[in-house]
Amino acid sequence: MAARAPHGSNQPPKVIVKKVYVEGHGGHHGGAWKVAYADFVTAMMAFFLLLWLLGATTEKQRKALADYFTPTLVELKQNSAGSNGMFGGSSLVDKDNYPHRATQTGTRSLTVPINARGGIKEGSGEEGTLRSRRDLAAEDKRNFDKLQRQIRERIANSPKLAKLADHVRFVATRDGMRIDLVDDADYSMFALGTTQLVPEADKLIGMIAETIAPMANPIMIRGHTDSLAYGDPTNMNNWMLSSGRAEATRRRLAEGGVGGDRFDRIEGVADREPMIADNPADPRNRRVAITLLYRRGTFGE
Repeated sequence: MAARAPHGSNQPPKVIVKKVYVEGHGGHHGGAWKVAYADFVTAMMAFFLLLWLLGATTEKQRKALADYFTPTLVELKQNSAGSNGMFGGSSLVDKDNYPHRATQTGTRSLTVPINARGGIKEGSGEEGTLRSRRDLAAEDKRNFDKLQRQIRERIANSPKLAKLADHVRFVATRDGMRIDLVDDADYSMFALGTTQLVPEADKLIGMIAETIAPMANPIMIRGHTDSLAYGDPTNMNNWMLSSGRAEATRRRLAEGGVGGDRFDRIEGVADREPMIADNPADPRNRRVAITLLYRRGTFGE
């Protein structure tokens, strides 16, 4: 801004320059650090969430989660049918790859064999169809009927065992076929109050062992007693006696050729399951029950 010169003076007018400073109150100073901090907090939250999941899940659940991201079944199928190399890969017609005909089971990639045992024909019939539980049950029943005839014939043809024919009973149950070895007032399979088999019973159980040894059915043995008590139950009682007699029967069957892996259950029930319910003291309540169970696919059906 130029001021007016003084009257009658040749001096040039003065120039006044006025500078105005405007302060930026609360201006923007940059926000990049906020974005970085938010990313850091998000990453930490995800990290702690991962740690919590690892600590709160079981090994089986973690394996399932890992398999979700890297499926083993998909990898198995990718590596079959020759996909992993011309010379190192498998052929499409291999028995453990994709089934495309009746004789090809595909047990490794598609099915679980019965009893988890491998083999070319495991889990299938003669025509390649899966063996149903009904078929297994029908086969077991035929084997049980054949076994019953064989045991009765061998008892009848043996002079030493013929007198024990009335002591052997066959009972069909929901779990399989039960062979009852029953005492009476004139005869006992075990020496009185002990777990020692008498000679005739020892030979009878040995003959039963030879007959059932070729079969594949699991075996359950249950010992029973009458209600007559011991004088000192802390030293010996019917629970101990029934369990001991069941174990003695198991040992005799094992000596006769029955494999140890076939014994499914050995137990003693004392006098809790009498055959003659009206008279718990009846000697016929003393017995050992050998049950041939249906194979695993049909147990209890």
